[in-house]
Amino acid sequence: MQVEVLEGKRIKKDVLVTGVVNDMFGLSVYMNLHTLNRLLGEGDNIASVAVALDRTRLQAFNAETKATPKIATVIFKASALQSFEETSARTILVFTSIVTAFAAAIAVGVVYNSARIALAERAWELASLRVLGFTRREVFALLLGELGVELMLAIPFGLWLGYLLSLLLVSLIHTETIAFPVIVAPRTYAYAALITLAAGIVSALIVRHRIDHLDLVGVLKTRE
Repeated sequence: MQVEVLEGKRIKKDVLVTGVVNDMFGLSVYMNLHTLNRLLGEGDNIASVAVALDRTRLQAFNAETKATPKIATVIFKASALQSFEETSARTILVFTSIVTAFAAAIAVGVVYNSARIALAERAWELASLRVLGFTRREVFALLLGELGVELMLAIPFGLWLGYLLSLLLVSLIHTETIAFPVIVAPRTYAYAALITLAAGIVSALIVRHRIDHLDLVGVLKTRE
């Protein structure tokens, strides 16, 4: 790989790449300090230093670095990381709240629509069962069992599709300087499954109300 220095002597050198580092932010290259100095033909010049300190010595270290003229800037990684996490958390919280509200509304609509279709297609059979002596609870249990099976099969498939969608969305925002990993916590899957189950329960209660007020005579007069 050819390296071009953009300051000083602006030399160009061919160097050997021995490994690749997957950094999430920035375009960083790492080299042994003595090898770098020899490559540039310079002495022991250091542009930045990363140090690990005990929290009890942070204030003393900060005061000492401020009193040292040769040190231009001091950045505390913990403070920068905390500020970044707080800012990102606020942005993500607003975005996820809006998306979750839309997802919940869509889930309720889809599940309720499926339940209503099932009720409309089997209204004659359900009414016949009521006339034969089945109670409302027993008729509702038959319809609810079908809805429950559909939900149990749809939730794992939906979680898998959601993960694939996350991979697609993250791949679209990758740039040369920023790369976000796709990390889905188990509680995220739990929230999604609970929202879908809640939509199923709400839809089941609405359908239960319609079954309780089913016009048996009117339904039985209409043969498919």
